[in-house]
Amino acid sequence: MDGAPQPLQGAKVVVTGVTGQVAEPLACALARDNEVYGAARFHDPDARRRLESAGVRCVAFDLSAGEPSELPADADYVLNFAVAKTNDWDVDLQANCGGVAWLMEHHREARAFLHCSSTAVYKPMGHHVFAETDPLGDNHGVWRFLRTYSICKIAAEATARWAARRFELPTTIVRLSVPYGDGGGWPAVHLHMMINGSAIPVHVDAPSVYHPLHERDIARMVPAFLDAASVPATVVNWGGDAAVSIEEWCTYLGELTGIEARFEPTEHTIDSVQLDLTRMHEIAGRSAVDWKDGMRQMVAARHGELLKG
Repeated sequence: MDGAPQPLQGAKVVVTGVTGQVAEPLACALARDNEVYGAARFHDPDARRRLESAGVRCVAFDLSAGEPSELPADADYVLNFAVAKTNDWDVDLQANCGGVAWLMEHHREARAFLHCSSTAVYKPMGHHVFAETDPLGDNHGVWRFLRTYSICKIAAEATARWAARRFELPTTIVRLSVPYGDGGGWPAVHLHMMINGSAIPVHVDAPSVYHPLHERDIARMVPAFLDAASVPATVVNWGGDAAVSIEEWCTYLGELTGIEARFEPTEHTIDSVQLDLTRMHEIAGRSAVDWKDGMRQMVAARHGELLKG
């Protein structure tokens, strides 16, 4: 399949981690044509108000707590974007792995389950272009504030693979690169650093290349990934078609705002994760939002006063 995925309509959909940067705009987009239940802890009342105003039915729940009985067991589709990154191994393994197992058991009659993983699961290999079959490793361990992240993502993938077989639940595991949009993302963090005059860490093995994916492409591709769900689980890289470096997108943000990007090469940051997107193209087609257009829209939404022209 190398075309536009068909939108999801008339389905009962559960979205976990719904207050997150990726899941919130996705849930709001799906709620236009579907019955959407959004699960999160809802510490931010403003996030809950935004979701409810978009038609999302909000359910307060913590996946580390056990069986998600508050969520509708008869959901057609379940999209798991929940993630725990407290840096406490016991807490994060329980939430990220135990939570997936509970969720998939509760929704074992669903038509399909989508588990959002990360390209952080890949073993650092410089400028290697990663296919889904390449070695896994502790990509984010170099960041002390995310020391549990990569390992928990790998473990959660293993749990989802097991549960797909155990419950005969068609599953797709997507390894997401760099999501961004009006709601934020890594490029938005870099923009804030530029505004504050902070240097942006980049790996000494330059350039630091990833695949930024706009939130509109995320919403557009999800139905195709659900269609591709299988037992055993389908695993697919997920990113924008353009391989773009931190150095390149920050320089462009500087062109848009007139704020110079300063870079600080270091070994104490994550290395490039460039992707082979062949499988994504076969399943969901190509990304539609040009990265420069997406970045301009992000700046307009978050710091419109800085946008030149």
